[in-house]
Amino acid sequence: MLTDSPTVKNTGHEDLADIKKPYVQRYFTGPYRRIQNFVFAERFIIGVYLLSRVLILLLAYVNTIIQHSHLSTELSNWDGVWYIRLAARGYPKHPLHIQSTLGFFPFYSMTMWVFARIFAGNLLISGLFINFVGGLISSILLFKLVEGWTDTKSARRAVVLYNLFPGTVIFSMVYSEGLTIPLAMGCILLVQQRRYVAAGVLAFFATATAPDALALVPVLFFAFFYELRHYKKPLRKAREALIGTVVGLGGIASFGIFLWIWTGTPLASYEAQRYGWKESTTPFALYDQAKILIREFSSKHFGYSSVNLNYVVALLGALYLAVFLWHLFKPKLLISIPALVWTLGVSFLALTSARTPPNPRLLLTAFPLVAVAAYKFSGKGLKIYLGMSIVLLIYMSSVTFVGIALRP
Repeated sequence: MLTDSPTVKNTGHEDLADIKKPYVQRYFTGPYRRIQNFVFAERFIIGVYLLSRVLILLLAYVNTIIQHSHLSTELSNWDGVWYIRLAARGYPKHPLHIQSTLGFFPFYSMTMWVFARIFAGNLLISGLFINFVGGLISSILLFKLVEGWTDTKSARRAVVLYNLFPGTVIFSMVYSEGLTIPLAMGCILLVQQRRYVAAGVLAFFATATAPDALALVPVLFFAFFYELRHYKKPLRKAREALIGTVVGLGGIASFGIFLWIWTGTPLASYEAQRYGWKESTTPFALYDQAKILIREFSSKHFGYSSVNLNYVVALLGALYLAVFLWHLFKPKLLISIPALVWTLGVSFLALTSARTPPNPRLLLTAFPLVAVAAYKFSGKGLKIYLGMSIVLLIYMSSVTFVGIALRP
């Protein structure tokens, strides 16, 4: 009959649509749910970290009003200028005995250049984004490490103390520690899990980022000897640890080979640091800095010479380092041997550096020291320590943002 509806042939397209719809939903909602679950699981760490970043950025903004400065200048102060210049212009084609981009390792600036493609070519925003994410990752890894060494309560305290430590201003500036520290933490965590090749890969990128990351090489080398001694047969893990050590050295080795081809000498970066920044390694570094500080405080110079706060911070940092290293060796505090080797390596580099003493940035890099404070302090002692840390964070960050009176 004409009033009857025509018979529609079933082509199967409706079934395909029904099948594809859940698949598309899973494709888009799967990552969202994983992110949601991650944020919920790590909400304490994320909350503490975000609050610390708000505090730092608020300080920077207040500084722009008081000091009549620009926010972009503050957040790229000190080494940030050189990292941005390196990402924009690269290295000169011949060795220079003056301050130049040759004095800085490449991987952080390379990463900045890559992310700048996302941020419309803005290298400053790219560098800040990397450090913001790196600081968050380092907070999460610190919690996992400290929880494994002690307990959950100490791990939570460690996250708070870590994020309110004066040196954490670098996570809101253009500084390579935004990559170096999380890479070092990840490497140590993998060494503890006996995943040596993966640890070596992280060490590779770390040693291509900053010279103090070379302290990861003894960590991997110690793992090699540990495997030889405790697990003589089979030697598979010992071989993996040796491979990890060689791979870890590959970062700085690759940089040296590049400089050799590009400038004619693999020591171009070393020479730039030595002659341009007067950097050197000496066992009398702290003694020399103390002499300079005493001379600046003397009546002969005090009338017309301002005191360089970097020397004050250097001596106070050395005292902090000595006290907490002593507590690190106490039997009640159990941290892993790889973490201990890392801390000793960074401490040695800081104490023997003529121009980069144990300032807050390097003390933060030796992150197991935070575990000492988190484990040792509780109650009133914790409140006093935390209060002093917040005061120093506010004051030192404010001075660091403007001028050259105090490096991070």
